[in-house]
Amino acid sequence: MKLTLTEFVTLDGVSQGPGSPEEDTSDGFVDGGWFVPHMDEVFIRKAAEWLGQADALLLGRRTYDAFARDWPEITDPSDPFTQLMNTLPKYVASHASTEGGWAPTTVLSGDVAAQVAELKQQPGRELQIHGSARLAQSLLAAGLIDEVRLVVAPVVIGRGRRLFPDGGAGAGLRLVSNESTPGGLVIQTYQWVGRPQHATYHGVSDVIAATEHVE
Repeated sequence: MKLTLTEFVTLDGVSQGPGSPEEDTSDGFVDGGWFVPHMDEVFIRKAAEWLGQADALLLGRRTYDAFARDWPEITDPSDPFTQLMNTLPKYVASHASTEGGWAPTTVLSGDVAAQVAELKQQPGRELQIHGSARLAQSLLAAGLIDEVRLVVAPVVIGRGRRLFPDGGAGAGLRLVSNESTPGGLVIQTYQWVGRPQHATYHGVSDVIAATEHVE
């Protein structure tokens, strides 16, 4: 299976509490719900398309608990996500040994990266991470995430947990698609290509030559 990450972020990189003010108030965060005003039909179709490619979900404990609380309560028959979110196999990375109550759930503890690497060897389409920023950071550092799907909202929060905090491991990414929605969301899809590359700028001619070489 391919391991993909779908993450909603603000322009200043915050990923905490996109869905509602009550979603995640840890560390005194009071600015949740910043993503919802920018949702539209184009985004819903794209997100439903992504979820339709999933054979399993991989979540951090904090995200899992929030999803397990909220998704079973959504009963709108026209919602394109509810059935899959509630029925797909779920793996939750947790230091605690407690079982997950949102069936079907398997708890991963101990060496999570090694267990995720084993899951990727199983047949299937996608093992998807949604939210779960801390888990995503560790698996990106381990080189296990194949594709990153960022949905950037046109808002600056100024506080909250960031997807890529200071001191995190670097990663090289290649942009494979980029589109915007009427609500102002920018949807960017990246492939992981290894460690970040570095170079020194000597002039425009070097940039042009390098571009021509890539093409």
